[in-house]
Amino acid sequence: MRENVLHYIRERRLLRAGDRVGVAVSGGADSVALLRVLLELRAELGVVLFVAHFNHQLRENDSDADEQFVAALARQHGLLFFAGRADVRQHASANKLSLEHAARELRYRWLHDLAVEEKLDAIATGHTSDDQAETVLMKFLRGAGTRGLASIRPIMMLENYPVVRPLLETPRAEIEQYLQSLHQPWREDHTNSDTKLTRNRIRHELLPLLERDYNPNIRNVLSETAEIALSEEEYWRDHTSTLASRWHQKERRMRLQEYDGSAHGFLSSGIAVQRRTLRHFLEWHGITVEFRHVEAARLCALGDSSTASLPGGWQARRNGDWLELLAPTSAFEKGEVSHRWEYLLHIPGKCDIREAGITIEATILPADFALTEAPGSLLTWTRLGPKLIIRNWQPGDRFRPAHTASEQKLKRLFSERHIPAEQRPLWPVALFNRQIVWVRGFPVAHDFAWLPDSGEALKIEVFDVS
Repeated sequence: MRENVLHYIRERRLLRAGDRVGVAVSGGADSVALLRVLLELRAELGVVLFVAHFNHQLRENDSDADEQFVAALARQHGLLFFAGRADVRQHASANKLSLEHAARELRYRWLHDLAVEEKLDAIATGHTSDDQAETVLMKFLRGAGTRGLASIRPIMMLENYPVVRPLLETPRAEIEQYLQSLHQPWREDHTNSDTKLTRNRIRHELLPLLERDYNPNIRNVLSETAEIALSEEEYWRDHTSTLASRWHQKERRMRLQEYDGSAHGFLSSGIAVQRRTLRHFLEWHGITVEFRHVEAARLCALGDSSTASLPGGWQARRNGDWLELLAPTSAFEKGEVSHRWEYLLHIPGKCDIREAGITIEATILPADFALTEAPGSLLTWTRLGPKLIIRNWQPGDRFRPAHTASEQKLKRLFSERHIPAEQRPLWPVALFNRQIVWVRGFPVAHDFAWLPDSGEALKIEVFDVS
């Protein structure tokens, strides 16, 4: 195990010589094994280790016992120990959050603050290949392409700080054998056996069934699937970006043929390239699509159909050597709307916007499935109430999309996205407590964006009524 973990860290460049690494240790087998193996490797890696433990205060005496266990482990190995704690129940009540979401929010906030205060270069967590297998299976059951099947990544950014997973290729059985060989005890969290949670049902019921009756090597197969998908995604991300710079146009057009007639254009490319570049093209213009929409647009580009219907009333049309996007034809353009409108959207639920000829639907996604969605596309449901207000854009509206530095006027954001002026008066926005949390075609509001381990997520979609 020691050599395998060392090889994985070096192969993925998870840590560098001189790094100050905060090891997140809950007291469970995975995180304890992570600490012990990094202790063995620290001389070879040239890293400085710190132990970080967050007490959620949710399991009363057991939570305090976990903290004491981890503190003793740190002292035993001469490591600095940092403990954070918070009243998760109070935080959940004050902010109308679920206990799960409140705990994760406080834990990640504390880990980030610790990284800042102690000048840490990375945070290490104990995700294993079993965690990877469970996540891949959950995503597959829901329906995911290679983007979703990439699952848990070796490195995840927590704002400016990398969260690294050195045990991501190590199975849980090997971890327990490793700890037993060291005579190293660990703490058990009995909530991990609660089969009311999707992941626990997969861990304790579905995966054992698949191992017993179908493939005893299923965990390795699923982990390898994630590894292959991740490599594929990394390649396609760079390749698609290169093609996008050559074929995509800001004027809602994509070139299908090279000007010199060479065999390097969209029409001469393979199906995989066509699908990838079309998804990039449509999403760049703020259209959230599923496979069926991409395929409809691709067939239109090939000339098999005259137009393709896309979400939100958009259409794709081939015009010579170009694929064009046609904005929704709205009642406003026809001179039928000159006033403001407002609707109530229940969560979950849907509402028809007659003035714009669209339907807006709100769907709750379990945390396990939300990872398959594009970053910035989901809201944190536990931070919202049971309903949202849907209304049309109004002059002066301001909005800060996820992953942006500051709030701006929507009018300016519309201009940057080349949304026609005649479309803007009907452009739908969603409000919670008078704050805009969603705008069609944009990432969700920065302060309400769903993050991994943020509990259940809210997905808002726009459909053409016709």
